[in-house]
Amino acid sequence: MMRLTTRLVVPFYVCAVFSGDLFAQRGPAQVDVAEIVEREVAAGQIFVGTVLPIKRSVIGSAVGGRVEKFPVNEGDYVRAKQPLAQLLTNTINLELDAEKAELDFRKHERDELMNGTRPDEIKKAKALMLAAKAGTEYQQKRLKRLESLYSRKAVNDDDIQQVVSESIRSEQLYQEASAAYELAVKGPRKEKIDQAKSRVAIQEAVVDKLESQIIKHTIISPFNGYVVAEHTEVGQWVSSGELVAEVIALDEVDVSVQVLESHVSHVRLGMDVRVEVPALPDKVFTGKVALIIPQADVRSRTFPVKVRIKNTITDDGPLLKSGMLARAVLPTGSRQKALLVSKDALVLGGLTPMIFVVDPGSDQQKPGKARAVPVQVGVASGRLIQVKGNLKPGEHVVIRGNERLRPGQDVVIRNILTPDAQPKAKAINSNG
Repeated sequence: MMRLTTRLVVPFYVCAVFSGDLFAQRGPAQVDVAEIVEREVAAGQIFVGTVLPIKRSVIGSAVGGRVEKFPVNEGDYVRAKQPLAQLLTNTINLELDAEKAELDFRKHERDELMNGTRPDEIKKAKALMLAAKAGTEYQQKRLKRLESLYSRKAVNDDDIQQVVSESIRSEQLYQEASAAYELAVKGPRKEKIDQAKSRVAIQEAVVDKLESQIIKHTIISPFNGYVVAEHTEVGQWVSSGELVAEVIALDEVDVSVQVLESHVSHVRLGMDVRVEVPALPDKVFTGKVALIIPQADVRSRTFPVKVRIKNTITDDGPLLKSGMLARAVLPTGSRQKALLVSKDALVLGGLTPMIFVVDPGSDQQKPGKARAVPVQVGVASGRLIQVKGNLKPGEHVVIRGNERLRPGQDVVIRNILTPDAQPKAKAINSNG
């Protein structure tokens, strides 16, 4: 958290007289402390780099069309799949409505065949079959009577031929009605149902194609990020492949540095790296080596190394912005003994980083004193960071409650924590 300090210009003797009384009125500050530890770390060196987004997308239009809506501006935060631009789709919408109606018609045809013959239709076919059967039986009996009369010469040839014809015709009608009844009972053929299903599938493909075209007329953001460039406006015609906007992701950022070939062998994937950003002097960041590009610049013999840092997003935008100057401390030599403290012990914002060492009182009944020690900061190791200054291993440094301490102020140790204790209330915004 950034401290805002108001400085008052007062005579030195006034400060000398009243400073002790002021601390006495406040009373001892309660602080949490952790020990300074001595461990082996690799020698480090500062490399200058640039803050870069982990993802950048220059978004173009998949189809040609006129821009109807362009609701975003440079600097706007957009979410994944949020529309960046909308092209006109009136004609395609009309085609889609017509093809959807045709699809409904095809589906009704398919459903009609799949549902089979209705019971009422089966009853009707059966009744027609029985009527035809009754007619056939009547004609057969009539034919037998006439044949008996014909044998006695009671009827002529024309009469008997007419009855024979009617008997044959009634038999054919019965066969037709019987076949119709059997078809009604069995229902539509499987081939007919398959044909209907195929017609539905073809029509669904037509509808899907039109819907896909409409989707392509809406240009969306591929991920959460910030719009950093506009390439079109409302009313402008864009062709297929033409640029619309540029979006970058800044939830995490990469600090890209160039490391000499003699030093790159000491860099390992996943190792902790301290990063300073001159534009944010009161902040310290810790990232991890995410990429070591195994292709050197043949002119400088340097290898690109990317340190990934979790960014802080506020209402005013991202804390780390693309293009910022950064300095990363990377290991460049053999391991050596060094003093390490919790990152939360650092107090930044002044001319040099500083930590508060607690000097114990003469006895346990008296509070200790906060002693400000300027330090030089080195490589990071997890939540610990290398410091150089007037320090000794085992001394206690303040890691909670140091944001308002003053040199020489009385302090009471509330808790002695491990050096890598997780922060609760930090004097700085560190990411690690």
